[in-house]
Amino acid sequence: MKIPALLLVSAAVLATAACNSDKTSNGTAPVSNAVTATPVAPPANGDWSEVVSASPEGGFIMGNPNAKVKLVEFGSMTCPHCREFDEQGAPALIENYVKKGLVSWEFRNFVRDPYDVTASLIARCGGPSSFFGLTRSLYADQIGWIEKIQAADPARMQAIQAMSPQQQFAEVAEIAGFPAFAAMRGLPRAKSAACLADPAAASQLVQMNSDAVAAYQIPGTPSFLINGELAQQTARWQDLEPKIKAALGG
Repeated sequence: MKIPALLLVSAAVLATAACNSDKTSNGTAPVSNAVTATPVAPPANGDWSEVVSASPEGGFIMGNPNAKVKLVEFGSMTCPHCREFDEQGAPALIENYVKKGLVSWEFRNFVRDPYDVTASLIARCGGPSSFFGLTRSLYADQIGWIEKIQAADPARMQAIQAMSPQQQFAEVAEIAGFPAFAAMRGLPRAKSAACLADPAAASQLVQMNSDAVAAYQIPGTPSFLINGELAQQTARWQDLEPKIKAALGG
C-alpha cells in the first residue's frame, strides 16, 4: 500500500495531537484487587509473559495464545495517555493476568503522525522478541524524545518535508535519538536503519490504521478490544480491569 503524502505535521503540535479523550487520572497507579481465576500452567522454564508472537493483523501478542480473555490494545507511541496507561496498567496487566495465562495482550500500533510511524518502526524492528521491551522503553522515555523533536531546528524540520517518507523517518529518528536508544537495547544501528528505510513496514502501519477504523471505528488511543469487542471508556486501567475480570467470569 502506498504511503500517503500527509507526512510531516508540525512538531509544535506533536504532544497535543488527538488521542483518547477518556483521560487517565492523576498519575497514581491504581491498586488491583485479587484475581480469583485459576492460573494456567506456564510453559516450561518460564512464564506466559515470555511467549510473544506476531498476529495476522500486524500486532504482537504476549501471553497464552489460548487465554480465556484476548485483550487487544490500539496504541500510539506519541499519545501521552497511552504512555500513562503503560506506566499505570501494564505492570498489573502482565503480573496478574498475562503471566498467569489468563489474558493474552496484543498491541497493535495505531499511528497518528510521522513521528509515531518512526517510533513504531523502531519498536517493531526486532520482531516479537524485542517488541514489548522496546515499546515500553519508548513510552518510558516519551517525554524526552518528543522534547528533542519539538526543539529541533525549524529549518531542518522544513527541509525534511521535501524528502521521501523513508528519508523523513531516518531524519526524525536521528533527531529523536532513536538509533542510539535502540542500540543500547540490543537493536544494532544497521538494523534500525534498514527498518526505517523499509517501505513495506511503513505501509503495513498505515494499513493497520485503516483496518482498525473500518472494523472497530477506533475513537482514539488507547482503545481496547476484549474478545473481539470494543470496550468503551477504558483508557484508564481502573476502568479496563473490571471489564477483564468480568470476561474471566469473576
